Amino acid sequence: MPPRAHMSRTSIAVVDSKRILAIFGPRDQHLRRIRSALGVGVSARDDSIHIEGDEPAVLRATAVFEELDRIAREQGSVALEDVAQLLSIATGQSAAEPVEPIEVQRPGRAVVPRSPGQAAYVRAIRNNDVVLCAGPAGSGKTFLAVALAVSMLRSEQVRKIVLVRPAVEAGESLGYLPGDLQAKINPYLRPLLDALREMIDFEQLKRLSEQEVVEMIPLAYMRGRTLNHAFIILDEAQNTTVSQMKMFLTRLGNGSKMVISGDTTQVDLPANRTSGLVDAMRRLEGVPGCAQVRLAGEDIVRHPLVQRIVAAYDDAGHQEQRRPSRP
Repeated sequence: MPPRAHMSRTSIAVVDSKRILAIFGPRDQHLRRIRSALGVGVSARDDSIHIEGDEPAVLRATAVFEELDRIAREQGSVALEDVAQLLSIATGQSAAEPVEPIEVQRPGRAVVPRSPGQAAYVRAIRNNDVVLCAGPAGSGKTFLAVALAVSMLRSEQVRKIVLVRPAVEAGESLGYLPGDLQAKINPYLRPLLDALREMIDFEQLKRLSEQEVVEMIPLAYMRGRTLNHAFIILDEAQNTTVSQMKMFLTRLGNGSKMVISGDTTQVDLPANRTSGLVDAMRRLEGVPGCAQVRLAGEDIVRHPLVQRIVAAYDDAGHQEQRRPSRP
């Protein structure tokens, strides 16, 4: 008889009892499906979800419920398709290989990829030192990279997290914006900060920032640095130039990881400038240690309408390309 797996219990504080009802589904249909698929006991009391069972099953179930809570908080409801997609990843029944949940904050709190594309992205980051990712808005490029960075910092695989963005979205130089340096760069780095706050409480994040364990800087301030034992994320990389991308890539130090992500359909550079992300994906294809991932519309996990919006713009773009030019 095989040895019995270690039993585990955990709780997820949801606070809003209406969200628990959304997560469990009409007549608890989502709850029954999760119990059956993952083999765990689940109950709700004191505005919390309580999970018990074998330790690996509890970890998978916790990751699923964490994601369902986020969906319920952002969208107000949970669809059967959301539950099915999360369970297919958690049980390894999707087209992609199963991926271990990403533990953040503390044991028992985890982020789980919600599509085969996202699962491939997480595997690529775990298995390579440099990962380039192109994908549409809402496909989890930034969120999953930040989750992995927090997980590796918590497990002491890296000593610091460095979050970087090019400051070109508004077409302005930082020097022309009001305020001190922090006030100037905050608007550009806000999406990265928002992702961090999903995983680290405010006081801890403030302390880590003061100790420069978590650093958020514009791309221009990366020149001349070498970053050892760091998890470095370059967001909105489609707005880098070729020379900026080369400068960024050569900051990689010993024991570090780099994740470079962006949406190549939303380049804000002048028409005569080549995107550094597009150029790097061409140059680095096949280079050992450098992985590339391309996410698509089916990987979008924001409001369901975002998928349809992206598809509409893609269709319009294809029609523009097919339309004959005027003489």
